[in-house]
Amino acid sequence: MKINLNNREESFEADQLSVAEIMAIKKFTFSKIIVKLNGEFVEKEDYANTIVKDADVLLILHLLAGG
Repeated sequence: MKINLNNREESFEADQLSVAEIMAIKKFTFSKIIVKLNGEFVEKEDYANTIVKDADVLLILHLLAGG
């Protein structure tokens, strides 16, 4: 499948993956992350159950804190 991940085209061998699986593959391990799939927010507890399919748009953003 091909998806748009953080404004870049990414290819995966599977036909579909969960948000959690993509985060593991891409090594997104930050503690503060916001996820949007096709413009809709995905709650942390739903990462394993939210399925990403071909041509979806996925944003996984690491929140930074500072001062």
